[in-house]
Amino acid sequence: MSDLAIFILDAAVKSFIIVMGLITGFAYTTLLERRFIAMIQQRIGPNRAGPGGFLQPAADAVKLIFKEDIIPTNADKVVFMLAPMITTIPALIVLAVVPLGKSVTLFGHTTSLGIADINVGVLYILAVTSISVYGIVLAGWASANKFAMMGGLRSSAQMISYELAMGLSILAPVMLVGSLSLGDMIDAQKNMWFIVLQPLAGLIFYITLLAETNRAPFDLPDAEQELTAGYHSEYSGMKFGAFFLAEYVKMIAVSAIFATVFLGGFRFFGLESLPIHIGAIDLTGWLGPIILIAKIVPSLLLMVWIRATLPRIRYDYLMALGWKILLPLSLLNLIVTAVLVVLGVFPTFGA
Repeated sequence: MSDLAIFILDAAVKSFIIVMGLITGFAYTTLLERRFIAMIQQRIGPNRAGPGGFLQPAADAVKLIFKEDIIPTNADKVVFMLAPMITTIPALIVLAVVPLGKSVTLFGHTTSLGIADINVGVLYILAVTSISVYGIVLAGWASANKFAMMGGLRSSAQMISYELAMGLSILAPVMLVGSLSLGDMIDAQKNMWFIVLQPLAGLIFYITLLAETNRAPFDLPDAEQELTAGYHSEYSGMKFGAFFLAEYVKMIAVSAIFATVFLGGFRFFGLESLPIHIGAIDLTGWLGPIILIAKIVPSLLLMVWIRATLPRIRYDYLMALGWKILLPLSLLNLIVTAVLVVLGVFPTFGA
């Protein structure tokens, strides 16, 4: 087999595993959310489908598959059908540039645990995460429903507002590393996580990620009290399921990105490099993905906890938070970081 064929097969297999992992993670993140909120509210939660409710996501999937699929008479049918795909695909491909672990040897073939650690990984993430807003806006517009249209407009204004602060907050770690590669960022955090050096940037980045994923308290685009269901009011069946999938996959993806940029990614102070052998099988390097998952799960629990405890904020307050507080703070943090780097107060990590 030629080198090109091996490269294509390697990338295809890793892409398939990551996509299937995200879809499986989506299914059980919904179960995690329902059980965790039930615990907070002193309820039982789903426990009927399978042992301990473990098959509840499968039951939900079957329900959505067989649910009647309705398209409004006045809807733009082509755009109406394309919008869920435009929202879902960016969520599934955003992790393509995130290293999931060190190189491992499998069946005599050495491969990296990640699809492509490109030297503009941060730009790729910012670009891909901004695409999903088109799907939400088009879904609202194509539905021929004023409530859906209002939800789409809210989403576009919200994402534009918070993407500015998100971009400026992630530039502080970029400045410390001197590289846009996520692999370089992970390597720079061997001895100290960037959340220690950049706590304000980390806090702003996490808040803006909540806004980008339309999670509470930033879920104004699908506010039930005001907009019935927002941009997906007219969607049913698997088209609604696609929006549902996109939200939870984005939760997992942005948690992985936050862990990579501010919490050392798959590294944990050398633990990821421990030699592990089971008989003749060499499992060295496989701790990396486990460490990364261990950092993602607490982030997911925090998102659920925030949803269960904080009320939805008023829309003008939401916009003011993005433009008047987070944007100036992220810009100030970037300027201070630049000054401290020039003065030699902050350590710099060459790419």
